[in-house]
Amino acid sequence: MKKYSGKSVCSVVAIGKISVFKKQGMSVKRVHIDDTESEKKRFEAAKSASSEQLQAIYDKALKEVGEANAQIFDIHMMMLDDDDYNDSINNIIETQSVNAEYAVAVTADNFAEMFSNMDDSYMKARAADVRDISNRVIGNLIGALSNGSMSEDKVIICAFDLAPSETVSFDKDKVLAFVTAHGSSNSHTAILARNMNIPAVIGVGDEFLAEIKDGDEAIIDGFTGEIFVDPDAETHERLLEKQKADEHKKALLQELKGKENVTLDGHKINVFANIGSVTDIGKVLANDAGGIGLFRSEFLYLENDDYPTEEQQFAAYKKVLESMAGKKVIIRTLDIGADKKVDYFDLKPEENPALGYRAIRICLTRPEIFKTQLRALYRASVFGNLGIMFPMITSVSELKKIHSICEEVKSELRSQGVEISNKIETGVMIETPAAALISGKLAQMVDFFSVGTNDLTQYTLACDRQNPEIEQFVDTHHEAILKLIEMSAESAHKHGAWIGICGELGGDLELTEAFLRMGIDELSVSPNKVLPLREKIRSIKIKSSD
Repeated sequence: MKKYSGKSVCSVVAIGKISVFKKQGMSVKRVHIDDTESEKKRFEAAKSASSEQLQAIYDKALKEVGEANAQIFDIHMMMLDDDDYNDSINNIIETQSVNAEYAVAVTADNFAEMFSNMDDSYMKARAADVRDISNRVIGNLIGALSNGSMSEDKVIICAFDLAPSETVSFDKDKVLAFVTAHGSSNSHTAILARNMNIPAVIGVGDEFLAEIKDGDEAIIDGFTGEIFVDPDAETHERLLEKQKADEHKKALLQELKGKENVTLDGHKINVFANIGSVTDIGKVLANDAGGIGLFRSEFLYLENDDYPTEEQQFAAYKKVLESMAGKKVIIRTLDIGADKKVDYFDLKPEENPALGYRAIRICLTRPEIFKTQLRALYRASVFGNLGIMFPMITSVSELKKIHSICEEVKSELRSQGVEISNKIETGVMIETPAAALISGKLAQMVDFFSVGTNDLTQYTLACDRQNPEIEQFVDTHHEAILKLIEMSAESAHKHGAWIGICGELGGDLELTEAFLRMGIDELSVSPNKVLPLREKIRSIKIKSSD
């Protein structure tokens, strides 16, 4: 038996045979070409075929992981049509009289190096994307495109690394787990695997690939990130029992549907779900969430080639409100910027985008965008139980400006005879230390707080959450973060507001009891964490016995 370790992406045990995924050979040689015009046409044909393939992958991803996660393939299609990328390839073919494969390979290397050297972590990630689309074009040019073919049996896919398109192209019904020698927990591939609910262990190292072969028996412990190849009887039995216990626990969780989120001593808490698209509503209902604590409205902007119209937004908000049938739906206003780029916004490059022009700062300086979204929200409000939440707040003056714009929009709508609900709650995200420190003043101006722990952690610890190099310095349980949350909870309750948590820490079961003792009223998590969180809440006793 051999044991290897990596970083786990999904806490599941997988037992089965290994299938080593090898990309088909795409060795590119420089070849002199006399007819450069014909060679450019070859490139255009390969690019067209690649675009069709990416569209099919996007459609598949849309069904399996939702719109927000399928966006990467939209980005790939846009990169494929990028003028600079195409001009470089055609120029190399023309000026150097070389084959298209070589021109694409050189361009891919140049662009990938350019992206890798950028300070912006979002742009750094584009290096892998440009290599992915370029390999697809080259594969179509030489007829050696990898298609991820597999055996008829379920297998553990092991690879050097996997591009996002490769991850989605696999038939997930035949994949027990993914194991890669390289990769990051923040990579698109890891995120896609997590959302496809397929266990994955990444960063196992080159030695692993050198020592395994097709058909080897293996066990993946997604809880610990350990991999056992040719396991002995004792290890096999131990992990089989662990797998059965996990499956049994998941079955028991289903019995919690319809039950209250109430502690042993009678303290009730709302458990809501976070979603990034209208297509995620089914997951919310299937997991019995009490409402939607965070609806990321930016998906409407990310999936469009231009600013979404008022009617487009109204239709989406109306649908989610109607589907939730009176349950609370908190929609966060536009949160573009930092790692979420939209070309048509024409945002200038920034040295520190996470600290830059983003979210409410865009809305307050481009009020026409903000007003369009608010009109759509207020019009949709009569179709359900709406809460509106504003991100990236750092001052009272910002909130005053927001309220002024909101009143202006409501006044315009009423003058036009448009009905608006009189039960809309408004709130702000506590995701900056500034917001937490002035939470006493903010609480007097809103109905609720929602703590965005991802950004609050980033700003409190001065750790860029997009930078894998500093993962080891990110302590999500740091006392400073918990103190800021507790301070915000005290401020909210003092002034009659309620407080929730919608960031990743909301689903951290190690902190659930601490949050309840702070007085947190609501926890909003990804849909698949709703029932485990309910189970945890029902096992807690908040008041200590004397």
